[in-house]
Amino acid sequence: MDIFVEANGTDLQQFIDRLAAAGGGTLVLKAGRHRMGPIRLASGVTLSISEGAILEFVPDYELYSANSVSVIAEGSNRAYIVAHGARDIAIVGKGKIVASGHAFNTGFDETVGTFTPSKKRPRVLVFEDCNNVRLEGFTIEDSPMWTVHLVRCHDVTLKNTKVFNDRQLPNTDGIVIDSCSHVAVNHVVIRTADDGICLKTSRSEMGIGRCEKIDVADCIVESKSCALKIGTESFGDIRDVRFTRSKIQESNRGLGIFSRDGGVIENVVFSDIELDCHETPDGFWGSGEPLTITQLDRRPELPAGIVRNVQVENITGRCHGAINLFAEKAGGIHGVTLRNVHLKMDEGPLGTARQYDLRPTNADLTPPGDVVGRGNAWLRGTDGKIVGLFDYPGGMPTLFAHKVTMLVLDDIDIQRPASLPTGWSKLTSVLED
Repeated sequence: MDIFVEANGTDLQQFIDRLAAAGGGTLVLKAGRHRMGPIRLASGVTLSISEGAILEFVPDYELYSANSVSVIAEGSNRAYIVAHGARDIAIVGKGKIVASGHAFNTGFDETVGTFTPSKKRPRVLVFEDCNNVRLEGFTIEDSPMWTVHLVRCHDVTLKNTKVFNDRQLPNTDGIVIDSCSHVAVNHVVIRTADDGICLKTSRSEMGIGRCEKIDVADCIVESKSCALKIGTESFGDIRDVRFTRSKIQESNRGLGIFSRDGGVIENVVFSDIELDCHETPDGFWGSGEPLTITQLDRRPELPAGIVRNVQVENITGRCHGAINLFAEKAGGIHGVTLRNVHLKMDEGPLGTARQYDLRPTNADLTPPGDVVGRGNAWLRGTDGKIVGLFDYPGGMPTLFAHKVTMLVLDDIDIQRPASLPTGWSKLTSVLED
């Protein structure tokens, strides 16, 4: 069954409900602007956004109170589009979703170079506990917060989609894959102010899940945080993950794994990736590191899980910062292979890459709940310095490893300026303990 809707402001939910009652079908948005409130997809229903169609959401957080979700993120518990426990659902087409992120800030903060986000902002799309999900072809613009958030979903295909967010509005992650399994992300383009593609295992009223068998390939990502990332929310295990054949452009940090909350992270591959990472002011996550893997506790009751069996191979590009591998406990990072890594390392304009970054730390949870989200990037101690940034011992090398066991380096060529800048180590690699 197909239903075609003209651009006349009609409430789409009545048509979705009709399709669901009939056993499923496709709701087609024809060309034009469709201004809408909350949408709840149901099993068997495909939302098709035709080329030339614009699905624009009314920017009123309270309007979406019925679209609540189990994972609270940055204080948000709702989304424009939700699905709960649905099967065989899809959003497809060559049209556009306009998410009105510009309406969810309280002004521009010149001291940090970003907008100050409103306390309550909806995510664009949250699917929870869904099976056989397809997202294909459409573009999302101007998200107020996390853009696509998949929670405890299975058998997901996400391809040929685009996410274009304001590069100065914090917390606008592109795609968040949270406690999901069997997810394939292909030919996606993301330009955003926070993480590009991020894997998590969040904690919610539904408990803790795990994330496994995730394949991300042939993507282009531009991020003001970490382009391809695992963690920091890592309460459950994350395993069997592949990031391949992708390009990272104009990003703070290229590749990252962050273990903080008890889950084991294992069997991860970063392969055939071209990257471009640059320095940023000290309050931003990362500062030009091509690869960061950190493991440290931030909750006494949940020691950080081990990171093991990570392969990083065929990496090219340029950067301002060093490769940083830091485990708080001996063997907290075990079995890392870096192979065929060829990078050009230039001096950045700010000097912020000369410190390694261990954020978030336990300081952002003391006292509990006081500083979360964007705040834990800007937390300063009594000395006025950012909490979680540390000087490299003896200056910045090309690779810094602390308490890492079974580290294999094979064909690593990181070119530096012939005359080393101030604050750079004469040693190319520093391996501690």
